Amino acid sequence: MSDTYTSNLLHCVFSTKQRAAIIPADRLEHLWAYLLGIARNMKIKILAIGGTSDHLHLLIALPPTMSLAKVMCDMKANSSKWLNEAGLRFAWQEGYGAFSVSPSRVADVQRYIRNQAEHHKKRNFEQEFVGLLRKSGIPFEEKYVFG
Repeated sequence: MSDTYTSNLLHCVFSTKQRAAIIPADRLEHLWAYLLGIARNMKIKILAIGGTSDHLHLLIALPPTMSLAKVMCDMKANSSKWLNEAGLRFAWQEGYGAFSVSPSRVADVQRYIRNQAEHHKKRNFEQEFVGLLRKSGIPFEEKYVFG
C-alpha cells in the first residue's frame, strides 16, 4: 500500500478534579472554543464537544501520526492553564475515558454529546461514565474508577 488509511474516531470523556462542579455555565462555551483552537493547532478534528460543570465529552478524529495520550495531555494541560489564568482555581482529573466510534454511529454520538445538559437531568457523571465503560466492554473495578 502506498499510503496510510485510518479511521480513528474516539469519544473522549474527562472530568474536573474530584468531579467538582467548578466550570461556570457562562464559561462552558468559551472553554469549548478554546479546546477547538487547541485541536486546530494540533491538526485534530473535533466533531462534537459538550459537557457540564464537572466534565467534558469530545468526539475527535485522531490522525494516525498522533497518540491519544499526547492529545489528552495537551488538551487538558492547555485548557487548565487557560482557566486558571481566567481566575478559576482549576484542575482536571488525571485520567480519561476514550471509546472507539464506528463511522455509522457518529451522528448518534454527536447528538449524545451535544445534549449533555438533558442527559444529566436523569443521571450523574459517575453513572454515565460507568455506563460508557460497560457499554464499551472495558473491564474495570468500580471502586477504582473515580479514585
